[in-house]
Amino acid sequence: MTLRAFSRFRAILGLALCVSGVTSAWAQNKPIRLIVPYAAGGPIDVTARALAERVKDSLGPVIIDNKPGAGGNLGADLVAKASPDGLTIGIAATATHAINPWLFAKMPYDATRDFAPITQMLRVPNVLVMNADTAQRLNIQTLADLVLYAKAHPGQLNFASGGNGSAGHLAGELFKRAAGIFAVHIPYNGGNPAQLALLSAQVDFNFDNLAAAAPNIKAGKLKALAVTTSQRSSALPDIPAMSETLKGFEIDTWWGLVAPAGTPREVVERLNKAFTTALQAPETRNRFGALMAEPVATTPEQFAAFMKKELNRYEAVVKASGAKVD
Repeated sequence: MTLRAFSRFRAILGLALCVSGVTSAWAQNKPIRLIVPYAAGGPIDVTARALAERVKDSLGPVIIDNKPGAGGNLGADLVAKASPDGLTIGIAATATHAINPWLFAKMPYDATRDFAPITQMLRVPNVLVMNADTAQRLNIQTLADLVLYAKAHPGQLNFASGGNGSAGHLAGELFKRAAGIFAVHIPYNGGNPAQLALLSAQVDFNFDNLAAAAPNIKAGKLKALAVTTSQRSSALPDIPAMSETLKGFEIDTWWGLVAPAGTPREVVERLNKAFTTALQAPETRNRFGALMAEPVATTPEQFAAFMKKELNRYEAVVKASGAKVD
């Protein structure tokens, strides 16, 4: 046997042993570990637990393991470095796979090469909101009104976010560029403090998660000017999309499922089938709809292409924002 033939045989044997090991583990009903790179109780954690419950009949038990830290990088890195046996998977999110690679000076993983995409899970609209009293005082009822006011009063408006490089910060910077305006960015230590600052009129506007902002919108405390998705949200269809005023504007929050790179194709396909079936179930749509979230079931290839597109799109946004984590 030639050296090349032997190397090929060894590679095939290694793959066969890996697949055999996965099959054996699943046959023994070993639980799948789903790493959520954020704290328990947030929307990503809640939806991951709901989905884990729905796939237990097809995949067996799925145990949620919350590993927050470093903006999601800690948990994502644990997935990247796990054994590619189908028993450890994780959440890939806007931050971990599109923003952080440009935000952090050093990354512990490669967002493109170190993961095997399974399927996208959800997309959640963000919404541009103002303090209702501020909006009334400044006579701002629409997104166009806000843009006109900002142009007439340069530098007099400010907006809050959950921190430098956060989704709210980057949405604000993208808005400033698209509208040709300037507003002062005020970072807070998390989304909740930023929302409290808006509610108490310490800041003029922010970009918030629609699920988090909806109660205060419905209560009349916040004035919703536009959602950031390309189309209106079915949850609050009366709120226009920003693209209706600023053509082509689109930025939202998404997350999905990934396995470590090198996970056998047949294992990825089995995981994809189980999770996409669960995502398409009416019960899942109803449950996620209550969180203002839209289930998105894709093929592994579609999710890979989507994440690559998002990674490329956020490069310019992060660099323009000036945000950096050393």
